Amino acid sequence: MATDIATEVFEEHRGVLMGVAYRMLGRMADAEDVVQETWLRWAGADREPVRDPRAFLVRTTTRLAIDRLRQVQARREAYVGPWLPEPMVTDFGPVAPDTAERAVLADSVSFAVMVVLESLSPLERAVFVLREAFGYPFAEIATTLERGEPAVRKLAARARQHVEERRPRYRVDPDERRDLTERFLAAATSGDLDGLMTLLAADVSLVSDTDGKARAPLRIIESAAKVSRFLHGVAEKGAAELTFRVLELNGGVAVLALDGEKPDSVFQFDVVDGHIQRMYLIRNPDKMPTLG
Repeated sequence: MATDIATEVFEEHRGVLMGVAYRMLGRMADAEDVVQETWLRWAGADREPVRDPRAFLVRTTTRLAIDRLRQVQARREAYVGPWLPEPMVTDFGPVAPDTAERAVLADSVSFAVMVVLESLSPLERAVFVLREAFGYPFAEIATTLERGEPAVRKLAARARQHVEERRPRYRVDPDERRDLTERFLAAATSGDLDGLMTLLAADVSLVSDTDGKARAPLRIIESAAKVSRFLHGVAEKGAAELTFRVLELNGGVAVLALDGEKPDSVFQFDVVDGHIQRMYLIRNPDKMPTLG
């Protein structure tokens, strides 16, 4: 296979490879490193006997991502405060040709699911991503992981049970989520504490990710009263200096706050029965570059 054809084949599958790597690692820089290493191995491989380039590339990416995940999990033990995935602008393009498949991909990359995936072992996470997000058959996953198919099925069942027990058990209409997000933004920026309270579930929680590199709570805040007071304080201290955009991140509508042209923070919500049940706040500057 000529070099230019090899490049063309790789670029054709780059979106899928990034999708696998990001779901495995939760950080774009780590995912890009893994995909780049996959390219180097593809470029240097004997490609003549390869009958299914996509399978070869996904297999290589998955194995590299497992190795990288084991490394980053050790680093995350020293992370300051809660860890959340790096926000990703959602554009599935040709990866999801229809609405149903796009919904599956969006769900598998949501903040709520990505947080749960952090609690899986690297092998469980790989099986879950390949099976649930991309629909790979067990036999192919077994080949990718160099495990027997019965063992892979057990990993899949264990991972699925773990995720289902902890993921949100609801589906929210995108228009409803956008409307609630815009109402939240209006109330928060105008200092409308009463209006803000009406949007929050009584047992709402706020999870913030900074790694100690920006001001935000280092522990989860719980209850509508405490969360609203925190947000009201944030609005009073600095909201006037920021501009806001509503956009789609990780398969759902989110708010991006900008300080000039520099991303300052990201808000996204889990919604239950028309109220904000969980709020995610990301202020770690290391997780903002792709949003600039």
